[in-house]
Amino acid sequence: MNAPYLRSGIFLAPFHYHDENPTLSIERDLELLEHLDRLNYHEAWIGEHHSGGFEVIACPEMFIAAAAQRTRHIRLGTGVVSLPYHNPFMLADRMVQLDHMTRGRAMFGVGPGALVHDALKIGIDPLKQREMMDESFDVIVRLLRGEVVSKRTDWFNLTDAQLQLRPYTRPHMELAVAAARSPSGGVLAGTHGVGMLSIGGTAPAQMERHTANWNLYEETARAHGHQPNRKDWRVVGMFHIAETREKAKQNVGFGIEAFAQYFRDVATFPIIPGDVGNATEWLLETGTACIGTPDDAIAYIDRLMQGSGGFGVICELAHNWADWEATKRHYELMARFVHPHFQQSRDLLRGSYDFATSHHGDFIGQAAAAIQRAIDRHADRAGGKRAAE
Repeated sequence: MNAPYLRSGIFLAPFHYHDENPTLSIERDLELLEHLDRLNYHEAWIGEHHSGGFEVIACPEMFIAAAAQRTRHIRLGTGVVSLPYHNPFMLADRMVQLDHMTRGRAMFGVGPGALVHDALKIGIDPLKQREMMDESFDVIVRLLRGEVVSKRTDWFNLTDAQLQLRPYTRPHMELAVAAARSPSGGVLAGTHGVGMLSIGGTAPAQMERHTANWNLYEETARAHGHQPNRKDWRVVGMFHIAETREKAKQNVGFGIEAFAQYFRDVATFPIIPGDVGNATEWLLETGTACIGTPDDAIAYIDRLMQGSGGFGVICELAHNWADWEATKRHYELMARFVHPHFQQSRDLLRGSYDFATSHHGDFIGQAAAAIQRAIDRHADRAGGKRAAE
């Protein structure tokens, strides 16, 4: 039986240190997607954030619309839109427009919102965010299916709401729900039979939690009449690779400490504890990230696949640990040497090469015999011609 085909992607929050020019940071993110498109990455997910001074994209739909004009193949998803921040009718309408503008390359990823201060700035109680997400997503799915929806909650009121434009993708664009620590994302995704996007790290303990969420997803999906498929499960991990392990470690020294400090100071949960002296070594020792060579990345992904039972997409967190040139080189090495291992794209080449080398002696002999035959035939013809003269 063939191994499952593992698709490749990135999860672009994005993370940019606040000492940089933000205009150029956004431009570099667009250039990154152009680079990934050329490297045959399958998809990219773009986040929504409004505070904290590090994650600078406020409207992933706007970013995707621009990126779609600069790319040809890569699929582009909201990763994720925070549903409590938007009226569900208006959001669904914008996403359908984006579906048309991208000719079906847009994907719709949703979540409750990760930064507490984002919610507080617009008067949302963080304790209600997951409940609000459930209310909104139920409406959005019905609208995308063409239904007329009337629903009143304490934060939105829809009266005979129906989208005026059908989705470009039928029946609708691909949907996914973010799932991290709580079971709410897996339950919501399973209820509607859509994809699940596991974020929050890939250390062994974190993968156990993601796997438990997937198991809950499968149980919920079947209970609601849906057939779960692991190709719809995306796992977000942290990688940086180079030609050698030493070079990879040197590269991430550019920005890994600023990344660690942001999660300690601002984000909801610290990825790297505050008492850690060397972030790079801690990430390696705990298995939280892969910092090394292409072979190390293959082994790391193999561990994730085996421990989880398998998933459909490995998404790399776009963290900007390394400078721009080393970052682009990382993605090139992933595309050239890591992805083919999980996509069986070079297996027939290797088989053809092995067949040729194993029969090389025979082929050389046959080629030499054919050449000698041609020489002999030419000599015979030349001799016959002289005799006739």
